Amino acid sequence: MKRLLFISLIFSLGIVTFAQQKIGYVDSQVILNQYPEAVKAQSDLDALAAQWSRQIDSLSQALQKDYQDFQKQSATMTQDKQREIGQVLVKKEQDIREFQQQNFGQQNGELYRKQEELLSPIKEKIFTAIDKVSKEEGLQFVFDKAGDVVLLYADEQFDITYKVLDKLKRGK
Repeated sequence: MKRLLFISLIFSLGIVTFAQQKIGYVDSQVILNQYPEAVKAQSDLDALAAQWSRQIDSLSQALQKDYQDFQKQSATMTQDKQREIGQVLVKKEQDIREFQQQNFGQQNGELYRKQEELLSPIKEKIFTAIDKVSKEEGLQFVFDKAGDVVLLYADEQFDITYKVLDKLKRGK
């Protein structure tokens, strides 16, 4: 959003004539899908999420079975025993929700923290490569085709995605 405001300000004030500027763009989604380090990190994150999902599914199935057993046997139980088992089942359900929140929570979940841990260094490398390619190409502005800024048209001659990807893969 800030980038869009900045660009709008430049257009409206007429401070810079874009005819004299060299502009490029990247498709960060292509980079993330083809850069081996990013692919590995995403694969690790997906595996971790799948493992936790399997655990949640297993716990949920066990809870469902316990509920069914409780319903079958509740007629022969005392009210105290029914209440006791009901509390145990509610506690199990709460534990499952808590496990889910701890691992999949939006900004405080373990998956979010792991994503930040794995992807932050990769993003830094990508930004560094974009910076290097931009300087080599003499670009004043580089947009992300997959990002927040809406790019309605882009001539392919200004696409530096594969140059950035090449720089990343070569480690330069």
